[in-house]
Amino acid sequence: MALVNDHFLKLPNNYLFADIAKKVNAFKAMHPKTDVISLGIGDVTQPLAPAVIEAIHKAADEMATTQGFRGYGPEQGYDFLREAILKNDFLPRGIHLDKDEIFVNDGAKSDTGNIQELVRWDNSIGVTDPIYPVYIDSNVMIGRAGWKGEDGRWSNVMYLPCNAENGFVPKIPDRRVDVIYLCYPNNPTGTVITKAELRKWVNYALHNDTLIFYDAAYQAYIQDNDIPHSIYEIRGARKCAIEFHSYSKTAGFTGVRCGYTVVPKEVTAATLTGERISLNPLWNRRQCTKFNGTSYISQRAAEAIYTPEGKKQIKATINYYMQNAKKMLETLRSLGFECYGGENAPYIWAKTPEVSSSWKFFEEMLYGAHVVCTPGVGFGPAGEGYVRFTAFGSHEKTDEALDRIRQWLK
Repeated sequence: MALVNDHFLKLPNNYLFADIAKKVNAFKAMHPKTDVISLGIGDVTQPLAPAVIEAIHKAADEMATTQGFRGYGPEQGYDFLREAILKNDFLPRGIHLDKDEIFVNDGAKSDTGNIQELVRWDNSIGVTDPIYPVYIDSNVMIGRAGWKGEDGRWSNVMYLPCNAENGFVPKIPDRRVDVIYLCYPNNPTGTVITKAELRKWVNYALHNDTLIFYDAAYQAYIQDNDIPHSIYEIRGARKCAIEFHSYSKTAGFTGVRCGYTVVPKEVTAATLTGERISLNPLWNRRQCTKFNGTSYISQRAAEAIYTPEGKKQIKATINYYMQNAKKMLETLRSLGFECYGGENAPYIWAKTPEVSSSWKFFEEMLYGAHVVCTPGVGFGPAGEGYVRFTAFGSHEKTDEALDRIRQWLK
């Protein structure tokens, strides 16, 4: 008899965004003539950049010829993209990495979920709260998170609250933790971390022999020159941190699927006997076993964003979304909302009225204004009493949604 992995049974029946879709679809079924505008799920709306489209067409044409056809590619990614990543994302910031430390993937979500396979099931983990659900759920699946209590917290997880009271800056733990997840610019709060604060985390990790999983998926949206784009801008981080990048929001690749993970050769973990093992070759072995590589066409598309034309076009799209964020932030604050984020990230984190829980406010706005937001509690216990708005809509739909919210509140 095959036995189920009962850790899966500890998970909620639906993923957060599946729950949202279910509620929205139920509303649409009851109100088929009503136009619903989503400011909730973080999917992009603007077309791919012309340079990217040109690269996709060219790569597809290559694949249509005997000479240009490519089958399985390298599991780590093609050299042309890995070299472009090093030259454009890291060298300008004074970060020196080896090509073999870059692993191209089909989007950051896959690797942020799979990276936990590199460490033992009984490692302790710490997460900022609220947090992107994949970090927790992937650890639940292997049995590392323990049991979920009535307060929504998992028994074997250290929660590091990020809220208005502490300025959304997580407090350094007062005891050691084996693995820490950090995400900046943050999803869902849209807040950022300074170099001085990030240096505290690197120092903590080095002092406590802690491994940091650092999600930098939204680094392209940073507007403040003093905010770090990579944890490797901090001295010593190569010894303790693995970093994740995504083209989904940077270049609108939510449907193209491409990103990359950085695993420095200096990052190690210990065996039970105390032997230090480099995680770079282990991740390479894992990828070679479980991953057949990102498609050639997707990687050529990603390479195109680093061309002079591609950089201009990608910057224009990011500015387009950040214009939405600015307008949303100004409008919501003028309506009395206490808001955070939106200045270095495409997310607005808004406090609900005192009488409303996250889900109650979500439903009130859906039925009252026909606008969708994301309940903050879906990102963790500290998210209760907040909702997330995204700036990824069109200007027209964003303006209309804000007008609806304004009229609804009147």
